[in-house]
Amino acid sequence: MHNPKLLIVDDDEEIRMQMHWALTQDYEVFLAHDRASALHVFQAEQPIVVTLDLGLPPHPRDMDEGFQTLSAILQENATAKVIVITGNEDREYALRAIGQGAYDFFRKPIEIDELKVILRRALHVAQLEQEHRALQQRVGCEAFEAIIGSSPQMQAVFATIRKVAASDVPVLVVGESGTGKELVARALHQQSGRTAAPFVAINCGAIPETLLESELFGHEKGAFTGAHIQRKGKIESAQGGTLFLDEIGELPASLQVKLLRFLQEYQIERIGGREAIPVNVRVVAATNVDLKQAMAAGRFREDLYYRLGVITIPLPPLRERGEDLLLLAHTLLQRYAAESGHKVTGFSRQALSALQSYGWPGNVRELENRIKRAVLMTHGPQVTPADLDLASPYSHYLAPGKGLRDAREAFEKDLIQRALTKHGGNISRTASALGVSRPTLHELVTKYALER
Repeated sequence: MHNPKLLIVDDDEEIRMQMHWALTQDYEVFLAHDRASALHVFQAEQPIVVTLDLGLPPHPRDMDEGFQTLSAILQENATAKVIVITGNEDREYALRAIGQGAYDFFRKPIEIDELKVILRRALHVAQLEQEHRALQQRVGCEAFEAIIGSSPQMQAVFATIRKVAASDVPVLVVGESGTGKELVARALHQQSGRTAAPFVAINCGAIPETLLESELFGHEKGAFTGAHIQRKGKIESAQGGTLFLDEIGELPASLQVKLLRFLQEYQIERIGGREAIPVNVRVVAATNVDLKQAMAAGRFREDLYYRLGVITIPLPPLRERGEDLLLLAHTLLQRYAAESGHKVTGFSRQALSALQSYGWPGNVRELENRIKRAVLMTHGPQVTPADLDLASPYSHYLAPGKGLRDAREAFEKDLIQRALTKHGGNISRTASALGVSRPTLHELVTKYALER
């Protein structure tokens, strides 16, 4: 395996040779002393990482030549990771370089061990971006190209989709809100023999109970007040295709019986109708609640659960998907930058760190929203933590005028609410995760008037 390529651009021959000697064991090192030689080497070798001294000839004190070199390198390859090297007194130049697309900066005198850490980090990010581009090419021809993921958990999801898509057995997709359950349902539809027929989705938790039966099964003219015309329901509208029942755990008990009958007979009757209408559909359901717990509490029928969950596909939360987070972030950034026409080349080092340290309670949907916001808010080529509204995980606890007690209570309230959300409002699991007793958690929920 070849060492990764590194270009060192510095007008000081002694520094160039010192860095070459120190780094040649880990990198294939190329050297340049000015803009012309740097661009010649960069175009010929396409190194993945560059160190750039901004003070280059013929005017090494005004930094202009260094900035022009930075600009030319990024025009040649916007994904290159350029680490600028400046003197201690040149912090404003370093920050300006970051604003123009440099990955990071390093101050003289050069400490090789510290520089090695920065180089390894830059190389890691560059390799993740390369893997992301390769992944896009690899799955581009597949029916689930909207779902990005190289983690073992997501590869297992893709494998299950491939295995069961061609069959007509019902599938239950389970996972937290925002993990992409509808995308999985669409992928199952696209890889099935039903792809030319409709994909019809309905959110069982978003429609009032009084209207949901009509939405699902349709009604005849005059069936009830306001039924001026005959209307097909979602089930009938999906004829020949796929019916996606989102938030199936919210389905009222009366409709659970009727849906179960449909899944047994694949026939429906519209409200106010007497005719049995055969319907040929593939049913995919999804939920973010624990249906086994709902069955134990009497809120969900056991026979319906086993009818819907012939195949169950669990979707992992974003926080458990490892490097998928950065792959998704880069994909979404490219998409929204292209849609908006903004020239955004990537994330700053601080933004990458903020992305990785955040807990993502809203999963992929939250990531999408934050990156869409960042593309609109950023003023430079790189997204910052502030653009993502992730400037500091603690900043909102330390608002002006807040004392330590207020900040502590705000943090405690937020932590408990996030844990409750993660565990679906289950007090026992939340208490266990937080390391407190059930009575203590009940007291805290009451104290802070938290939502379960």
